Amino acid sequence: QVQVVESGGGLVQAGGSLRLSCAASKSIFAINAMAWYRQAPGRQRELVARVTSSGSTNYADSAKGRFTISRDNAKNTVYLQMSTLKPEDTAVYYCSAESGEDVYWGQGTQVTVSS
Repeated sequence: QVQVVESGGGLVQAGGSLRLSCAASKSIFAINAMAWYRQAPGRQRELVARVTSSGSTNYADSAKGRFTISRDNAKNTVYLQMSTLKPEDTAVYYCSAESGEDVYWGQGTQVTVSS
């Protein structure tokens, strides 16, 4: 099993930046991939960004050019640097860890972008 804990959410004005952190309970080298998802009220959870154990990344179109996913292997932590935030980025952001056929989720962290 893998536990993941998110942190770093908060309230920010449009155009601002936030960095989310996701700490995993085991070495991220042993995890196939880690990802950030978000879910806004009344909407389905959607992928924001994903990074594999080999370092390959992919982003939602809405995140490209504004968000960057990165990893600190020594800290077993994955980050999501978000810049040029928009009100439509407001959501609960969830971290996930893919290990084998299992996916583990964190409790989520709220990001609110005011206009």
